[in-house]
Amino acid sequence: MAIKGRADLHTHTTASDGLQRPADNVAMAKLRGLAAIAITDHDTVDGIKEAMEAGERLGITVVPGVEISTVADGIDIHILGYYINWENAAWREKLKQLLTLRDQRNDMIIHKLNALGMAITKEEVIEEAARQGKESGSIGRPHIAAVLLAKAYVGSMQEAFDRYLGQDGLAYANPPRLHPFEALEWIREAGGTSVIAHPGIYHNDELVRTIIERGAQGIEVHHSDHSEADKERYLKLAEGYGLIVTGGSDFHGERQGIVFHGEIGSSTVDAVVLDRLDPARRTGV
Repeated sequence: MAIKGRADLHTHTTASDGLQRPADNVAMAKLRGLAAIAITDHDTVDGIKEAMEAGERLGITVVPGVEISTVADGIDIHILGYYINWENAAWREKLKQLLTLRDQRNDMIIHKLNALGMAITKEEVIEEAARQGKESGSIGRPHIAAVLLAKAYVGSMQEAFDRYLGQDGLAYANPPRLHPFEALEWIREAGGTSVIAHPGIYHNDELVRTIIERGAQGIEVHHSDHSEADKERYLKLAEGYGLIVTGGSDFHGERQGIVFHGEIGSSTVDAVVLDRLDPARRTGV
């Protein structure tokens, strides 16, 4: 039976670079009247168990997910995976490889920041992540940005990304990483459904089409950083390829009064889409 209501299918927690615990995300979804929420942390599934337990208590459907970090043509591309077999040991071992690559990238960024005269260490970044409630999982650029802010090298999180950590920043680093095609295969092998995250951010629709034609099953049309023109363009693309249309806030939490990227529930889709995202429902298993 289809779930009735709205679903936010893209949120992050303290398992990666979010500021709220998984159970907090679920509670916020309940407060906002949502029927379902997905936990899609970067390169880790460590937050899913806690979220699912909270979902059982609160009557909210929790979709197990992940956001895999990949690179193609020098561009960071994120691939969302839904309903993967997240407890599978082989799957978790693969994700550990991604966390190792993420650690290497963090080391490269910190080295560049040091060369620019900013004295920060990896240990300080880890300590900052712990202060934000992080116990395990992946450490990302927001944690580095928080250290830059705490040491007054920047005046805001936004400045940290604009000047140093974003794709055009002075300390940006992008070591060899998983290719989107590989991520699609990983998700398929894990029994999940693959969706291209926030395609409007990449400014490369030709590359997006290539990933679709390689086997992506869905596309995130509705996203906090998408304009109305973006949504219209990707909706047409989805219709043309017969893709699953998803959407989510990409909630990370609030820093300095600014919510990255949107509040939970600010970008949603009809929860009926879960019937297409969940392979078990599609096959009637």
